[in-house]
Amino acid sequence: MSDRFFLDTNIFVYAFNGSAPAKAKRAVRLIRRAVDTGEGIVSYQVVQEFLNVALRRFARPMTIAEAEQYLATVFRPLLAVHSSPILYVEALRLSDRHRLAWYDALILAGALQGKCDTLYSEDLQHNQRVEGLRIENPFL
Repeated sequence: MSDRFFLDTNIFVYAFNGSAPAKAKRAVRLIRRAVDTGEGIVSYQVVQEFLNVALRRFARPMTIAEAEQYLATVFRPLLAVHSSPILYVEALRLSDRHRLAWYDALILAGALQGKCDTLYSEDLQHNQRVEGLRIENPFL
């Protein structure tokens, strides 16, 4: 087993959430660990979802310059899974096999394609195993 892990979008969103300081602190620690160790990864989907939220829905939306900086310093080193027909087929199969919503299945497919042992997310069932991947809600 490796120590590789996948971070879902909500981890990055919570890192900027001033109204939930405990979650923000935990999220920042996970992101820092991911970048510092090289063990954490994300998919293109996580980057797209985060930037959509950061630019439009944050209490104080990120500026374009701030988003570019975050993209360069945080997401660039973590981005390991890109869009592909193989990823989509795997997500379709996971969605069907495990009765998952499309975007949840796409996150799982990304984590599996990235050969991760753990997926950190609060959107799926804590301690659930899918195709050998352990899902952990880091905010519990």
